[in-house]
Amino acid sequence: MFGYRLGENADLRLLEERHAEELSALTDRNRDHLRVWLPWVDSNRTVEDRRNFIRGSLKQFAENDGFQAGLWHEGRLAGVVGYHGIDRQNRGTTLGYWLGEEYEGRGLMTRACWALVDYAFGELRLNRVSIACATGNGKSRAIPERLGFRLEGVQRQAEWLYDHFVDHALYAMLAGEWQERTRSL
Repeated sequence: MFGYRLGENADLRLLEERHAEELSALTDRNRDHLRVWLPWVDSNRTVEDRRNFIRGSLKQFAENDGFQAGLWHEGRLAGVVGYHGIDRQNRGTTLGYWLGEEYEGRGLMTRACWALVDYAFGELRLNRVSIACATGNGKSRAIPERLGFRLEGVQRQAEWLYDHFVDHALYAMLAGEWQERTRSL
């Protein structure tokens, strides 16, 4: 099983079915906050919806197609981060993430994304990690920017968000760039 310590007060662990109620409670507390940028919020309303998401992510892990990890801070679930599948032929993946509003501003998601980027290049031997964020989502965009990802362009009207399209800023990091970046830290 995947687990990664992010310091003395935070860690990443695979989501398990036993986390469904905690994940549902976190989602419910942050529903209005998350709905601004995430299209799945309205269709995920019950503990069973969250349990189904976790089952799907465990299947993804079992099939060696990436995984979704819970981000815990001081023992409480704070958010989710993971790979949206792995393109084995082209050795790439895309990261996705969200964080409860009460946990923002602590560097938690930046540390979590750093860990998954490092894991993608080190353990999974991938060559490319990308992150797509709505162009207007400054907090989400700050993460790949802090990690040194390169902005490759904007995908116009890339996602339908309830009643309108949003553009996505597409960021990417290559394995060689990451090695150079982490070597200098």
